[in-house]
Amino acid sequence: MAEVDVRRSEPAVAPPATLEELELRDPYREWLAREGVEVITDHAFGDLLAVELGPWPRKGGRGAVVNLAGETLLTDAHLVEIAPAGRSEPEHHLYEELVYVLAGHGETTIWSGNRRARVEWGAGALFPIPLNAWYEHRNLSGTEPLRYLAVTNAPPMMRLLADDDAVFDCPLAFPGRYEIDPDFYSAGGRLYAPRVWRSNFVPDAPAADVYAWKERGGGGANVLLEMGGNTSLKPHISEFPVGTYKKAHRHGPGYHLVILGGHGFSLLWTAPDMSDLEKRDWSKNSMVIIPSHACFHQHFNTGTARARYLAIRPGNMGTTAPPSYRRPDAQVSIQEGGWQIEYEDEARQVHELFEAELARRGAPCRMRAFVPWCTGEVGPTDERDT
Repeated sequence: MAEVDVRRSEPAVAPPATLEELELRDPYREWLAREGVEVITDHAFGDLLAVELGPWPRKGGRGAVVNLAGETLLTDAHLVEIAPAGRSEPEHHLYEELVYVLAGHGETTIWSGNRRARVEWGAGALFPIPLNAWYEHRNLSGTEPLRYLAVTNAPPMMRLLADDDAVFDCPLAFPGRYEIDPDFYSAGGRLYAPRVWRSNFVPDAPAADVYAWKERGGGGANVLLEMGGNTSLKPHISEFPVGTYKKAHRHGPGYHLVILGGHGFSLLWTAPDMSDLEKRDWSKNSMVIIPSHACFHQHFNTGTARARYLAIRPGNMGTTAPPSYRRPDAQVSIQEGGWQIEYEDEARQVHELFEAELARRGAPCRMRAFVPWCTGEVGPTDERDT
């Protein structure tokens, strides 16, 4: 057997110059650079319909990727606009995706092999893209553009696989996620106690049924959605009455809150003395992203109608979540080791700020049933205010 001189062998691809370069490599951000897509690093948007977009050939239109400044990204958001009578480029991928239609009228075709299904939708529709199924969006209007927001778990999947072909050209089908059933995107569903709705198509999220949820306070209501068999993306819809606000809490990062209706604001802070308090006003089609697990946040309705938002959060990816992302903690009082601030424990400046904002708008505060120092009306109690 011939002897091989290993000293003269060379690797096919030169390795990074240093171990530090190898450890700092980020396949997700490298993909963004190759895409040439506009990247917006922020956590609050006043109007998603007004965000300026750039060319995104993969999507067949214009778009931007919204993500957070930190490196630990569990989710991102793809904001896409398709021109009148236009359509997206067909694609499939090994990351989960939930689509919320902000404006327009269109249809999505999904296929695997030679079997196809279609779903037609308008503004307010919410639906999943089945894992690794081919799909194409089409704008059915010849005069108006359509715009949608897609929340995905692309960041961790791309960092795990570190290979574009693995993400975008995997030949495997996942029949457990999508069986090309004509009724896959029917508007029906099934309710599981107490407020879990399993469905693959919500045609009008701003008008979807919600159910009493007294744990978060303020006479609020909520529905948890199970869609597409997703393990990494879990949406829910929350609503709360006029002149009220929800209890402050914190949880894992990457929650995307899209305002479906109403007017109000959110407070965000991390410092125990609230010295970094941030106020973000919102109305329909605003979005607030929770930037970190240390960020307390609280939502306030200052409008004349019930406020409602869609939240799309990271799931557990089929495993037990680590403590920093364990969702029940966000519903347990900090006095009991959880991550929720009860009304009686909140800083008085929170309620004073809310009452001042309402006074500026000529509206009454309706939190007396919850906040001992409230100077307003009794309003709702512990059930949904009708």
